[in-house]
Amino acid sequence: MTSTIRAVCPHCGWPDGAEPFQVVSRHGTATGGTVWTRCACGSLQVRVTDGCGTRVLSRSRPSAARAG
Repeated sequence: MTSTIRAVCPHCGWPDGAEPFQVVSRHGTATGGTVWTRCACGSLQVRVTDGCGTRVLSRSRPSAARAG
């Protein structure tokens, strides 16, 4: 996984803040929360939610089943 600061998925171009995505799991933290999601293209994403909002910290490539 690589750290990203983009506002769209680099694999499919879907905006990070838009639907559809699947929530895989949620975990509360002292400063907010961590949410693991799956993009429409199959890329697994780690999102952090805190006082600054929600942002994607890391993402994988799309899953082999959905790629190509």
